This record gives sequence, structure tokens and C-alpha cells, in this order.
Amino acid sequence: MIADDGELKAWIGRETLAQDVLTTGQVQGLLATTTSSESKPSPGSAAPLLSHWLSFLAYPPVDGLGPDGHPHRGGFLPPVALPRRMWAGGALEFVRPLRIGEPLERRSRIGDVQMKSGRSGDLVLVSIDHDISDRQGLVLRERQDLVYRAAPDPSVPAPEGAPAPCNEAWRRVFKGTSVVLFRYSALTFNAHRIHYDRPYATGVEGYPGLVVHGPLIATLLLQELCAQRPDLDVASFTFRALRPIFDDGDFDLCGSFGPDGAARLFARDHAGTLAMEASATLR
Repeated sequence: MIADDGELKAWIGRETLAQDVLTTGQVQGLLATTTSSESKPSPGSAAPLLSHWLSFLAYPPVDGLGPDGHPHRGGFLPPVALPRRMWAGGALEFVRPLRIGEPLERRSRIGDVQMKSGRSGDLVLVSIDHDISDRQGLVLRERQDLVYRAAPDPSVPAPEGAPAPCNEAWRRVFKGTSVVLFRYSALTFNAHRIHYDRPYATGVEGYPGLVVHGPLIATLLLQELCAQRPDLDVASFTFRALRPIFDDGDFDLCGSFGPDGAARLFARDHAGTLAMEASATLR
């Protein structure tokens, strides 16, 4: 890892600009992966929330990938050499609907870089601020939180997670099969091998199975909220990944409304552990 905290912080404020279009095919692929719907989205219709994660993808050549399938470090993101990287959470503000087929522009900025020490050793936290606009102006704002950390010591047992709540108003059981994970990896051009290469995930990184993508879990939580109440107008969404979910068992997508009217959402793994917590505010 870069030894000097000041060198890492030099990346704060760096910006990049990208253009893209979210297509009907991408949205149809997402719905076919996460729901039983056979609906065919049409150009100009409102895209499902969080489907913008299928756009503005990076396409590094194969020789630009590291042994874990991630692109080599550096470029826009700070070149942190800690081997494990995860999308740990984020916050989004939905200004107005993103329309399928509309030209989009995303301005991204490194918002913060922090070095910390946790139970598992050194950590580097990187936050990225995204503004996505169409021809009419701003569509959504997003903060993306990344965590870099050292590989855990295989001789040290992983800490136990907190039990998930059991008082949800709704629950959907989801099967995160290897086929689902392969599809979502393909939709997002995500070559991280923990999501599709079982020998690598279990033998090299020491996981008990394939890892379900954090953004996929977040998408499913918000998707289920909208399925419960199609009339809702979601203004903001925050989520935080707490523990990985694997393809060795079903998991629950749960939620309820709090006294303030906001939706409290969480994902519970097959052992009853809290894997992700999230909230959504409504207009």
C-alpha cells in the first residue's frame, strides 16, 4: 500500500466525466435476473431504480486485470495495494426518473480517502461522488463507499455477525444461485472472480462459496419495496453491507415502514444474520 497518508489523500478532488445510454436490453436483462417478470421495457420509460449501475461501466482489456479479476490499481481511483476491495455501501438522491434510451452524463469525483485500522487490520476507505444528468439536467446524486483491506488470516475465525430483526412487514426469499451471480456479473461487466469462480473464491480467498454482489442485494431490497407499494415515489436510499451472503443458501429481503414513514430494509442470510441494512425516504 502507499505508505504515506498524504499521497493517498492527493487523490481527493480528482474528477472524471463519462457519457453513456441505459438501453432497453440492459434493463430487460436486470429484470430477467432479479424478478419473474417477462415485461419488455420501452425507450423513454422510467428505468427501475438503481439500474443506472448497469451504465458507465469500465472495459479494461484482459491483460489489464489483476489475479482477482479486478482492474489494476491506479488511474481515477487511488492505487491502494491492499488486496481486498468491496463496495461497502452508499447513499443516493433520486431527483427525477432516469429514462431508458436517454443520453446520460456522469461526473465523478473522489470525495474522501481515509486510512484506518480495524479488527482485521489496516483499512482504506474511499468515497466517490457521482452526479448523473440527462439533457434536462440532474437526474440523481450518489455517494459510493469502497473499502480496501488486507486478506484475513485463515487461522483466525471470522467474527460472528449480529442477528437480523424478525419483525418485518414483508419478506421475499431470494435464491442467489451461481446462474444469478453469473448474469449480474455479465450485466455489470464485473470480472471479480469471487462471484463466479468457485475454486478461486473458496481456495484462494477462503470464502465458503460464491459471494453475492452487494449492489445486487441493494437492488433487490429497493426493488421489493417498490413491488410492495408501486405508488411510492422514492426520494433517497442508503445502504450498508455488513456481512457477505453466499450462494450456499437462500436469503431474505425484508422491510417495514417506520413511524416517520421511511422504509427500513434489510437482508438476512440463511443463518439469520444481518447482512445488509438500508433505508429509503419517500416524497
